[in-house]
Amino acid sequence: MAKETAILAGGCFWCVEAVFKMMKGVESARSGYIGGKTKNPSYRDVCNGDTGHAEAVKITFDADVISYDTVLDVFLVTHDPTQLNRQGNDVGTQYRSTIFVANDAERAKAKAAIERANAIWNGKVVTTIEDATTWYEAEGYHQDYFENNPYQPYCMAVVEPKVSKARAKFRELLKPEAASAR
Repeated sequence: MAKETAILAGGCFWCVEAVFKMMKGVESARSGYIGGKTKNPSYRDVCNGDTGHAEAVKITFDADVISYDTVLDVFLVTHDPTQLNRQGNDVGTQYRSTIFVANDAERAKAKAAIERANAIWNGKVVTTIEDATTWYEAEGYHQDYFENNPYQPYCMAVVEPKVSKARAKFRELLKPEAASAR
């Protein structure tokens, strides 16, 4: 197994986590905070918008099953990478669209993925590339949020449409149980 990690921020972390938990080769998708200046931030701190952190998801995957390039392509299609510091009604730098990279190879792949996405989004992608900094895992109740709360109003209105889009567009990449769900 060629284990790799990607850290992605694309609005509310519940959405990004829910999409990637369905993908073949994804070992884990954990919600957390990265890219800010406050040590050990809480959800409340990050939501205030003054810590500099983004809500993000750390995805651990088997690169022999799903490549880093494919992870980035799924990410850039299942949220709106043309919205600066927001996703829908979630507004602020904590909801920015960012690919956090650990090295130059990841940076080059991120740049190439953004170019591919620009072809889809008519050159309007605003997703940034930032160096990965200290990762802070979010509180336990944020983990597997959509799985545990599928009928919560936000999940039904915001998360479910992104999950459905991923199911429709990336059916061949889904774990069998995700492909047959809802």
